[in-house]
Amino acid sequence: MIIPSSDIAFTPTIKAIQAARGSREAYAKLEARGGFRTSISEDLAAFLEGVDTAYIATANAAGQPYAQHRGGPKGFIRVLGPKLIGWADYAGNRQYVSAGNLAENDKAFLFLMDYAQRRRIKLWGRARMSGDPALIAELMPAGYRAQAEQALLFEVDAWDINCPQHIPQKIDAADVAAALAHRDSRIAELEAELAALKTRLTEIP
Repeated sequence: MIIPSSDIAFTPTIKAIQAARGSREAYAKLEARGGFRTSISEDLAAFLEGVDTAYIATANAAGQPYAQHRGGPKGFIRVLGPKLIGWADYAGNRQYVSAGNLAENDKAFLFLMDYAQRRRIKLWGRARMSGDPALIAELMPAGYRAQAEQALLFEVDAWDINCPQHIPQKIDAADVAAALAHRDSRIAELEAELAALKTRLTEIP
């Protein structure tokens, strides 16, 4: 029997709740098609190129969960293979909760949100830290002022896209600033043209 990849999230208990609340039929059709996607597609790779913030969830051996923010320049998460992504892990508050959790339990979950386009992507997989200097250097974004302490490698087991329902649209401050700068430049251009036109009109006898 082929186990659908969506079973990584849909346990028997969850399926029972879906059945009780009327959504099981729809997800059974998803399972019949194989479930969630399991390899990094061109669309997912393109999405990752625009990501500048992420949340990674881990749990220790006792099952105690922990979620942590990770960020960097757009594209700081790199595609390293058909099922592998990674990023440079910068020095922070030095609590090492995620590192400790992964040393005990390599299961991990990555949550990515694109507020501007109202999209969110969920990735299930296994993760590990690496202290390989060459890999850290490869993953470190050029010119980014941060100290890379290690690298995080995330092996994708399954991923899925959520619907945009209830996602508020928010625009990145840098994108807003660029749009306003372009507008202000265009206004200044038009004002200069108008002033020049007025000057020519006053010179007409």
